[in-house]
Parts: sequence; structure tokens; C-alpha cells
Amino acid sequence: MSQLSDPIADFLTRLRNAGTARKEEVSAPYSKIKAEIARILKQEGYISDYAVNTSGAFPEIKITTKTVNRISAITGLKRISKPGLRRYVGATEIPKVLGGMGISILSTPQGVISGREAKKQNVGGELLAFVW
Repeated sequence: MSQLSDPIADFLTRLRNAGTARKEEVSAPYSKIKAEIARILKQEGYISDYAVNTSGAFPEIKITTKTVNRISAITGLKRISKPGLRRYVGATEIPKVLGGMGISILSTPQGVISGREAKKQNVGGELLAFVW
């Protein structure tokens, strides 16, 4: 098994590709942060469901994509903070995605939360990704 330099980008790419290929399910290697990102995507209505399968030698996370009229609910994903260039924002600097139509995902001291929730809690953190 090869070592990835950016597992979160790999996870987002798998989601983007599954939506483009109109796949109903996609699986990726499990990590806590990927499970938290999947939780936020489900909470915001971008995916139908996710499940963690720990029965094998390598745990994996299975995501059931959400389609509306044969089009994926996720029309775009963008990784913002990368291993080579981390991007941190304060509570007042959290950007809007597509004028409020998308979400930003942040890693904060309170855990991985959406940009809307971070503004409510008045916390900043590492800007992981944009989803629209």
C-alpha cells in the first residue's frame, strides 16, 4: 500500500469522481478526520449516508452519494489548506462559498465543523475545503 502525502485531498477527489461517474457508493481508507468530513457532508445534505467498516485488515469508510435528477448533489469540491501551504482563518475571516450556497469545512479546537457553525461558535481554524 502506498503512502499518500494528502489523504484528505484523495478523499475529496474520490467523492468528486464518484459524483461525475454517477456512482451510488464510494469507499476510501478510514481516518477520524475523513469520518468527520463525511458527517458534515451528511448534516449539510450533500451525501445520503456514510458508514465505517472495520471488519477487514484496513478500515474503510463507505459513502452513499446523493443524486437529484441524475445529477450529484456535490457539484464542486476544492481543497484549500494543503500540506505544503496551510491556510488558517479567524472567526471573522471565514469566507462564504458561492455567496452562501456552499459550505466551508474547518478544523478548529472544537473539532471539524462547517464554516456556518464556526461563525456561530466564534472560532477560527484551518480551512480544509470548500464544497458546493
